[in-house]
Amino acid sequence: MRDDPTTAAGLGQDEVWDVNAATRYDTPGTGMFAPEVLGPTVDLLTGLAGDGGALELAVGTGRVAIPLREKGIRVTGIELSQPMIDRLREKVDEATLPVVQGDMATTRVAGEFALVYLVFNTISNLLTQDEQVECFRNAARHLRPGGRFVVELWVPQLRILPPGQRASVFTVEEGYVGFDAIDVLTQRLVSHHVRFGAGREAMVSRSPHRYIWPAELDLMARLAGLELEDRYADWSRAPFTAESTSHVSVYRLPAA
Repeated sequence: MRDDPTTAAGLGQDEVWDVNAATRYDTPGTGMFAPEVLGPTVDLLTGLAGDGGALELAVGTGRVAIPLREKGIRVTGIELSQPMIDRLREKVDEATLPVVQGDMATTRVAGEFALVYLVFNTISNLLTQDEQVECFRNAARHLRPGGRFVVELWVPQLRILPPGQRASVFTVEEGYVGFDAIDVLTQRLVSHHVRFGAGREAMVSRSPHRYIWPAELDLMARLAGLELEDRYADWSRAPFTAESTSHVSVYRLPAA
């Protein structure tokens, strides 16, 4: 019996973010590492962190944390995947960018921060609503009064999904096709990444997610004692509209 493509049964985050994923993750100068993507991200986060330090949940290989540190911001990370931490350690040492291994919903680090941030859709790696709520609560526990929690997330594009269709293609490029198999009942999806080599060769990888609507995200924030301060369509602070396919949401822990 074949696995349901919308569940990826048994596929854990430790399998998704393994040595192969860590090796492929960095794409210097292109994709999410492109200057036009990374520059506005770092600029906005730098302004929000000020002199209060920042905590990145799911710090990965340091795509954002390292340039933020180079801006003079004190950055600490939490990361579940040891291979991703190993890759980060090839770039910077523990004294420069300390990292605690653990999951983003429960792991604590010492101190309070002006900024906690979670980028590139990573909160969707938590596969239940309860885990996502706990992630917000964990972020709030690390914030000093008046601090911000920033979340970057895509907006589910279910309007393009005709009744009865269970998958949508999100990218078609030379040598690569990406599509999502979607279960609208559970808000679960599995992203499938197909990379083509020479001749008939192809490699398939999958990653499970739980998608979140912006209004649902706002309620999670309220449960954690946070309030929505700003929402942009992207890191350049473009206005968020009904047609936006992603958002950068800034939540604030009240000062009193």
